[in-house]
Formats: sequence, structure tokens, C-alpha cells
Amino acid sequence: VVLLLSLLGLAAAGKLLVVPVDGSHWLSMREVLDMLAQKGHEVVVAAPEVTMRIKPSKNFVMKMYSVPYTLAELKKEFQAFFHFSFEQGSFLERFVKAYKGIKRITNFGVSSCGHLLQNKELIRYLEESKFDALLTDPVILCGAILAKHLSLPSVYFLRGIPCGLDFDATQCPKPPSYVPRGFTQLTDHMTFLQRVKNLLHDIPDLFLCDFAFEPYSKLASEFLQQDVTVPDLLRQASVWLLRSEFVLEYPRPLMPNIIPIGGVNCAHKELSQ
Repeated sequence: VVLLLSLLGLAAAGKLLVVPVDGSHWLSMREVLDMLAQKGHEVVVAAPEVTMRIKPSKNFVMKMYSVPYTLAELKKEFQAFFHFSFEQGSFLERFVKAYKGIKRITNFGVSSCGHLLQNKELIRYLEESKFDALLTDPVILCGAILAKHLSLPSVYFLRGIPCGLDFDATQCPKPPSYVPRGFTQLTDHMTFLQRVKNLLHDIPDLFLCDFAFEPYSKLASEFLQQDVTVPDLLRQASVWLLRSEFVLEYPRPLMPNIIPIGGVNCAHKELSQ
């Protein structure tokens, strides 16, 4: 009986594969991994050798793979991408800047993912490790590709995905009369003309998603040896942990497997008196 009871503690822990996204995405995810490690779970993080924020930790095992760019090049593109977010201008001006910025950032993500999938030694290790689940941020779809390859239940930990792909993947309603679109500066209380404007803002998203996410579809199809679309990859998630806070944002419909966990969940320090 004592032996069986001692085994219960081992059975409670799991083995988690994590495929993170660099930058602010990682800061929130790292807090979750630290807590999981403290609860006895084994965490393995697969990350590129060149990162801004993803660093080794005593709380998880780090498996790194080489990439064809430098840290200076990565930082330069990230800074250029986020600077446009604070610039003023018309919708067309901001859209063009967003298009160019997302295109450059996408190239880094696709390149990194390609080198991960081509790393036969690392892929063999992941196949033999018998993970229980995979945690990833689907804004870069490399984790979703690995989850499908390894037949693992996946948990998506995200702030959001451009073009409303998270809505489409979960078949979640997003009526333009209720849910304001990005770059519109509209609220959830709109006049008829504002609703029309909100509806028209969905059209450019088709172009943004085509170049930003389709490269992952090609990568997945080549790696998995079958035709795979971006919605196919996103639909396989078991749970979506949404880093959204409705106190600060406009409400939106949710599906049963979408769980809001709050938007301010990075590491924090108590303020002095």
C-alpha cells in the first residue's frame, strides 16, 4: 500500500514540450513554466540558439537548434516592427507599415521553424521523449506542426492571432456589428456607418494572412508529407488560454475551450509604499 501511494505522486506529474515565441510572448509563458516545474512537471523547451528573451533556467530543460541569423539582425527587425505601432497616420499608412513589418518578422519565424523541423537529431529526441502535451503560442505555427507530427494534445497560450484566425479556427462568432476590428479605433458601440467601416476592415486581413501564415502551411505539408492548411493546424488545439482582459478590452464571444486568463500576467514586483 505504501508503495502504491508513493507512485501516486509520480503519476500526477507530466512531461510537457514547449515551443515558445520570443519577446514579450515568452515573458508570460515563462511564469507558467516556473509554476509547472514547482509542481513537479518535467518541462522541455525547444528554442533557437539566437533569442532575445528565451534563456536557460533551472526549471526546465533547454533544447536549442541553430538558425541562419544573428541576434543583432533579430533585434533590429523587432524594434522596427514595434515602432510602427506607436506612429500616427491614416489607416492605409498604418496598414502598409504593418504589412512590411509583419513580412520581415514572418521571414524570421519561418526560417527558425524550418531549421527546427530539419534538425533530425532534435526531432528524433522529441519523438522518443514521449511527451504528454505541447504548449505553444500559435502566432508562430511551428509548435502546432510539431503537435500534429507527435500526435500530442496541444494547449495554445496566446494574446491573439492576426486576421481573426483564432475566431475561424474555433468557429467562434465575430459579428462586425459587435466586435471592433484592429486599426479601426472603434468601440463595441457603433453606428450603422461605423459597422460598415468595421466590416470593410476585414478585407485587408485576407492579404495579411496570406503571406504571413501560408509559408507555415507549406512547411507543414512538406514535413508531415500531407496537405495541411493553417486552419487545420489551429483547429487541433485542445485548450486556448487567452491572455485577454475584458476590463481593458472590448468583450467578444468565446467558445467552451477558450479560457481568458487575464492580460497582465508577466513577472511583477511589489511597489514600495
